[in-house]
Amino acid sequence: MTNANVILNNKKVVGAWCMYDWANSVYSLVITSAIFPVYYQAVTTQPDGGDLVNFFGFDIVNSVLYSYTLSFSFLLITPLLPILSGIADYRGNKKSFLKFFAYLGGFSCMGLFFFNRTNLEWGIVCSLLASIGYAGSLVFYDAFLPEIVTADRYDKTSARGYSMGYYGGVILLIINLVVIQFWSPLHFPDEGTAVRFAFLTVGLWWIGFAQYTFYHLPEVNKPKAEVEKVFLKGYQEIQKVWRNLKHLPNLKKYLLAYFFFNMGVQTVMYLAASFGAKELKLKDSKLIITVLLIQLVASAGAFAFARLSAKKGNKFSLMVMILIWIGNCIGAYFVTTAEEFYALAFVVGIVMGGIQSLSRATYSKLIPTDSADHASYFSFFDITFNLSIVCGTFSYGLVEHLTGSMRNSTLALTTFFIIGMILLSRVRIEQPSNVSA
Repeated sequence: MTNANVILNNKKVVGAWCMYDWANSVYSLVITSAIFPVYYQAVTTQPDGGDLVNFFGFDIVNSVLYSYTLSFSFLLITPLLPILSGIADYRGNKKSFLKFFAYLGGFSCMGLFFFNRTNLEWGIVCSLLASIGYAGSLVFYDAFLPEIVTADRYDKTSARGYSMGYYGGVILLIINLVVIQFWSPLHFPDEGTAVRFAFLTVGLWWIGFAQYTFYHLPEVNKPKAEVEKVFLKGYQEIQKVWRNLKHLPNLKKYLLAYFFFNMGVQTVMYLAASFGAKELKLKDSKLIITVLLIQLVASAGAFAFARLSAKKGNKFSLMVMILIWIGNCIGAYFVTTAEEFYALAFVVGIVMGGIQSLSRATYSKLIPTDSADHASYFSFFDITFNLSIVCGTFSYGLVEHLTGSMRNSTLALTTFFIIGMILLSRVRIEQPSNVSA
């Protein structure tokens, strides 16, 4: 299949695209949200309860180190994405880059199996590379959306992808929880090994199910060129998109708004479990149940807000969700019990699925319909995504470092959401259907 018109709205192709969400979302759930943060907190907490760790000769608070690691991983990948996406558009090999980053992320997750109390540096490096693999693959994955479905199906298809990801993540998480709970009958030497086995399964799941995506997603390989010309063309593709942005004020405004509200969204997703462990002293089992609850309602939230968007428009739906996020952050500052934390998690799950899927779909609608440079355009979206995580997680860690409390960090996130909402109010989003924006 070499013509985009041939594959538009093809069920098998759309299914293969959604399958990558099923494949890689286990990283988001098991590694970034549920089991790994809890395991990391456990193995980096000293026997006397202290939270200082030695990392390459430097003493640093364990949760601050984790926040900074996340920031650094996205900071590393961000400068590379514009050039890589430009090359992908020039050569037509988005799928090749998608494969590379998927394999990098998957094998790095497998490497976490060897992370324990004695090799903190190894664990940080593997988590760093896994994060780079995850972030790097998303720019090329997202860029396929406007090439496989028509504009009227962006919201629904994007929501379907996220929902499949949530379902896949929940299934593997439940399997891992059973293994951890019954580690002795399953002949694991200890519970820690069973926990680390979960990291191994993430890599196998990610790489294994991604094969279906790799097989069915189309790729238009253009004639080979000299290496120097490829990199030059990659840079020129990005320059072209940058020049086009000057004539796309709504797209520029949306990227800026997305930068701020996504800072809050992603920081909450990455550090919620750490907050529960450190501020509320919740047991590991309660933290994992919380993350599982979020995933179970996130899928419903994605479809619910896709329907709201169909009736009221993307901007209205996004504004509603941002208001809810602001309330969540304020509520987190005052939460003191496990029950209150569960209630917040339930609300977070509803808006988490909706805001991620609609953010991606909204951007797809703002890209010029006659453009063939989808990877290049989406590189700006993913650069914004990555930089927002860099700033969000770094700010979160910095506020905790300066004030000694993650509660203050959570409250500070409200500022990002408020700025994002104000900027979003200035964006005009045209709907493909008869919906006012």
